Amino acid sequence: MTGQKAAKQLEQLAQQIDHHEERYRAGEPEISDAAFDEIWDSYRQLADELGVDARQRVDARPGADHSDGFVTVEHRIPMLSLEKLSPNRRDSHGELVSISDQLDAWYLRRRKDLDLAEDAALELVVEPKIDGISASLLYEKGRLVRAVTRGDGKKGDDITRQVRASGAVPERLGKRGNFEIRGELYWPRSAFGAYNEKLRASGDKTIVNPRNGCAGMMKRKDPSGLGDVGIAAFLYQVAWAEGIQLPETQSGVLDWLAELGAPVYSDEFLRAGNADAAFEYCEGYHERRLTLEFDIDGMVIKIDDLSCYDRLGGTGHHPHWGVAYKFPPEQKPTKLLGVSVQVGKSGKLTPVAELEPVFVGGTQVSRASLHNFVELERKDVRIKDTVLVEKAGEIIPQVVAVVPELRPKGTCRIKRPADCPTCATAVVEEDIFIYCPNPECPDQVRERLRHFASRIAMDIEGFGAVLVDQVVSALDVSRPDQLFSLTTEQLSGLERMGKKSADNAMAGLAAAKERGLSKVLTGLSIRHVGTSMAEDLATHFEAATALLSFAERYCDGDDDAVQLVAPDKSTDRGVIEGLARKSADSIFAELNSAQLRGIFEGLRAAGVRLDVLESQLVSVEGVDGKTFVLTGTLPTLKRTDAGDRIKKAGGKVSGSVSKKTDFLVAGQDAGSKLAKAEKLGVNVLDESTLLKMLGD
Repeated sequence: MTGQKAAKQLEQLAQQIDHHEERYRAGEPEISDAAFDEIWDSYRQLADELGVDARQRVDARPGADHSDGFVTVEHRIPMLSLEKLSPNRRDSHGELVSISDQLDAWYLRRRKDLDLAEDAALELVVEPKIDGISASLLYEKGRLVRAVTRGDGKKGDDITRQVRASGAVPERLGKRGNFEIRGELYWPRSAFGAYNEKLRASGDKTIVNPRNGCAGMMKRKDPSGLGDVGIAAFLYQVAWAEGIQLPETQSGVLDWLAELGAPVYSDEFLRAGNADAAFEYCEGYHERRLTLEFDIDGMVIKIDDLSCYDRLGGTGHHPHWGVAYKFPPEQKPTKLLGVSVQVGKSGKLTPVAELEPVFVGGTQVSRASLHNFVELERKDVRIKDTVLVEKAGEIIPQVVAVVPELRPKGTCRIKRPADCPTCATAVVEEDIFIYCPNPECPDQVRERLRHFASRIAMDIEGFGAVLVDQVVSALDVSRPDQLFSLTTEQLSGLERMGKKSADNAMAGLAAAKERGLSKVLTGLSIRHVGTSMAEDLATHFEAATALLSFAERYCDGDDDAVQLVAPDKSTDRGVIEGLARKSADSIFAELNSAQLRGIFEGLRAAGVRLDVLESQLVSVEGVDGKTFVLTGTLPTLKRTDAGDRIKKAGGKVSGSVSKKTDFLVAGQDAGSKLAKAEKLGVNVLDESTLLKMLGD
């Protein structure tokens, strides 16, 4: 490979890493952890071969895994990922290296690093690897003062408000000393299932899996109500301490944490005398994981003697004192019969593998994601190859690898499309993706209309995917507003659409006209506008006319408009919770486009409500425009219910007390928020006073 080609491949790997980290943070992963690890391994190997300076690599960049609207905090001690024992690792001859051989090699290197005699013991601790999100918790004199995500390992996002609101970790651990604890936040299966059932009952989109859901909960800008969803934690390491004497071993630290009252998975860790015993425990745990109340994706093997850690050191990527054993996902081989290309609502072209049907993860799979053409080329996937298929997050079928030794003669490389397969428009490339730039592309039109009619958006009963496809192809519908101009006669004339079905669809359209502005905004496929952002925009601007007028001012560079939603000072918050400058630029540019303005005009002409429903916003004097913070346990109301009532009365609910807070509603065990409110002179209310303000 030439130097220029290798440099381009490294850049593409970096772009893939950025993309998949973004999808993971959004709670919408496209690939499994194992596949992501493979991309990382390829990046690091190629970066080493090219001699890339460690400071210029992807994992050295500040701000990775950062979410807009959160304060970034530098870790006192970096939170590095552990080196992984990979089932796909090969030696220099291309032969697969077993997990047990990889563990033996790691153990022997550590013994050599420590200059141990042949008969000297080196005990290990084996702990289940909880499949959640890593966090660092700082306790001062036993009181929790800060919680931070792992982030890029050097800096993370401050999620103190979210962690406190969730109740996942103790507010106090002991009464003396300062210490930093590392742990994992997770969503127990029963609580996760109950939350998804509520989403299904209300017609909302369910969450893919507990880990992604937990990550999303911890990145809520408004943490009110988090105490009701059931997020929990396991704590497993003390990274730093002063003013206290810690045990000398990792197993002793786990016992010490348990004695303090910390949530520790203390019954399930093992002290192993050597690598063989550790491996045997990991293998035996594989089957047990299905019976647990929480997800685990492997085991963590650490040297027990903490005095060895500084001596062993590590790399810029991982410490040498521990290693991760990952449970291998179920993979099945099958034939790749062909590759089709899907066009999404944003115009993105995605290659999809057409497979000889294979049973994986409990279902038969005949199609699987290939993610993007850069990834397809990196894996050298060809037609007629035997490929390995697994389910990303046990949900999404994907091709993870080619079996090169089974490649037959006459395989065909897969070429990148030069034109959109649907409308023949010349494609454009942006980073690692290929797009059809034609907004009138039939596939884009179909996907946007399907989303507009879906339950999460306008919930147009009777307008499923089949009917949407028909009105696009037979009736030339291409914009959401055109749906409301359809007639019973037009619909009944479509294939398999009788008079009764047409009447039901027309009734669905009539009902959808009353959904209100937030549902319209959700349905328009505006980038960065999901359900929550749509509700926040609708609540603040109250009507589409005000929103579009503001968008015009914003795009014209009106400084008052810009500062209103995206202040220059990082410590100031805009009027829309969690709306940062980059997202605001994109949202208001799209709202100000001729295409969106035309759709809004068409919706208005069709009689679609483009304001906030009265049931969603009923202004109450003394509450309207005021900012409330809720804390403690209220006598009769859940905090989520109290927050909803405040919002419907025109008020705002924040998760933290500041000078901008108008009222603190305090229940039992109000804690630090009450103390801060009193210090700042914020008005403190009890539940009965709040109810009087709301008109009860």
